[in-house]
Amino acid sequence: MSDAYRAHFRVWRGDQDGGDLRDFEVEVHEGEVVLDIVHRLQATQAPDLAVRWNCKAGKCGSCSAEINGRPRLMCMTRMSVFTREETVTVTPLRAFPVVRDLVTDVGFNYTKARQVPAFVPPAELAPGEYRMTQEDVDRSQEFRKCIECFLCQDTCHVVRDHEENKPAFAGPRFLMRVAELDMHPLDAAEASGLDRKTTAQDEHGLGYCNITKCCTEVCPEGIKITDNALIPLKERAADRKYDPVVWLGNKIRRRSSS
Repeated sequence: MSDAYRAHFRVWRGDQDGGDLRDFEVEVHEGEVVLDIVHRLQATQAPDLAVRWNCKAGKCGSCSAEINGRPRLMCMTRMSVFTREETVTVTPLRAFPVVRDLVTDVGFNYTKARQVPAFVPPAELAPGEYRMTQEDVDRSQEFRKCIECFLCQDTCHVVRDHEENKPAFAGPRFLMRVAELDMHPLDAAEASGLDRKTTAQDEHGLGYCNITKCCTEVCPEGIKITDNALIPLKERAADRKYDPVVWLGNKIRRRSSS
């Protein structure tokens, strides 16, 4: 006996000039994910539906969307998490401009990525001479699991609800990148005159983050963005800003240069 059934989908159709939700009845089979249904919808009822996807394995981050209001990967959201009577609503990422239908312009994120200074190799070591403890490797590797789906960027209310914050706020994905580099034992940024803790606060908007952990909740890779990156970075930035020794040193330098 076939286990197929008809599901009620509501999918946002439109472009930068506006749009609305359209209703569809689509066949669903056991084991399918939302992206399967969107593809079937394209094949049978809406051939001009725009949707971005690539690997369908939860590794490319392309098929990000909002499903029943929650930022998710369509390829990793199984239809079995919904009841057969439930309406499944699929809309584009709310924090970014719509291009068409479910496709958004996520160029904001690439702009922010270019603003984070890269790893600074230690001057006294040649390539191949780098050595790290396994503990330090594991710490960085957690953050390296990021697949650039930008769900954390989308759900962060600092950019989601306040467009005016975007110029000053890098968002959780790129503050996590700053944190990763700042705790990297071989990063020689400070020796080259770059203080990542200060730039996180002054240039990337670390102070805007109020650690609601919504970014961690939607991460498909299970990265503990808030607990393991943002909170430690905030603590180190606060230590640097309010450390009396650092304050005295800055005061002496300013006096010497005047």
